[in-house]
Amino acid sequence: MIDRNTISKATSMLLTGILASSILILPVEAQSPAPAAKPVGAAGAPSRNRSFELPKRVQAYYTSAWGVDELGVKAVESGEIIKFTWRVIDPDLAKTIHDKNIEPSLIDPEAGVKLVVPALENVGVLRQMSTPIAGKSYWMAFSNPGRMVKPGHHVIVQVGTFHADGLIVQ
Repeated sequence: MIDRNTISKATSMLLTGILASSILILPVEAQSPAPAAKPVGAAGAPSRNRSFELPKRVQAYYTSAWGVDELGVKAVESGEIIKFTWRVIDPDLAKTIHDKNIEPSLIDPEAGVKLVVPALENVGVLRQMSTPIAGKSYWMAFSNPGRMVKPGHHVIVQVGTFHADGLIVQ
């Protein structure tokens, strides 16, 4: 019979291995300016890899109220991790999202779960908490045990008073 401590240790080791294997890629991607929107396919149908775009009025709200744009949520590492990304436009307004004293959460009403950013023993907190710089993209990763949050789900990301509603997991 396997006890809870052994399962917890095994889960922690698995997440550490997964994240350690991609740790060299994530910071480089997260600190570079976000790429332009992907083009529509030749036949006029959306490209399969095209990311979800918020309506312009919603983008304008996040830019004016929170100093961020290009919000995105994506399932990575076979769905074990849900990665939230954003680009900073106004560093002063974006400070709330970068505050290391505020614990972020990702809520999926459809799955009935609330995910948190894990802190792994060998890797640390899976979140960038540096001083925001205009034009740079940042990320935070939420642990998705049991893969309850799936692509296509509408989720809410909360970091203190910052609240991003209706983001679609890619």
